[in-house]
Amino acid sequence: MLKEPRAGRVKSRLGREIGMTEAAWWMRHQTKRLLRQLDDPRWRLVLSVAPDTAVASRAWPAHLRRVPQGRGDLGTRMARALSAMPPGPVVLIGGDIPAVTPAHIARALRRLGACDAVFGPAEDGGFWLVGLRGPRVPSGFFQGVRWSTEHALVDALATLPGRRVGLADTLRDVDRAADLGARPGAGKISEPFTESR
Repeated sequence: MLKEPRAGRVKSRLGREIGMTEAAWWMRHQTKRLLRQLDDPRWRLVLSVAPDTAVASRAWPAHLRRVPQGRGDLGTRMARALSAMPPGPVVLIGGDIPAVTPAHIARALRRLGACDAVFGPAEDGGFWLVGLRGPRVPSGFFQGVRWSTEHALVDALATLPGRRVGLADTLRDVDRAADLGARPGAGKISEPFTESR
């Protein structure tokens, strides 16, 4: 999921600290690097973009399919993006995860072999990745999640009662200026599986 990297439209929390133009510049270059790194023959990259008119943007590689995110809060837009994918396992990430590698994505997809859903915890209590075994989004998924808080992952897990949920690697996303200077590392591997109740 990506927002068109324009000043004032992307990374607003980061922009309030370092300037909106600088935040958009960082996001543009971070996304370019990320897409180049994750363009892997083992899967197909599809960009879910905002605003909807950004499907025609030249900010991203021309060969990658783009779909509009549509309206709604973050949970509504993520559920829509997941359900729009073809049958089979699907994972969704944002563009602000500097340390993510193809190995992280491959491990998350493997977890879906034994789980209904997978989450990649973020160091701040949110999550950088969500995936489903198939594109059918469970009823109530992401309803009531306190987005942009340390409760986002716990709240999201609570929307999957009775489902088997796996955890992928823990990584850092960039929301604030302090996150830019944090040591990127490779992330830690979370416990293999948890049961969401």
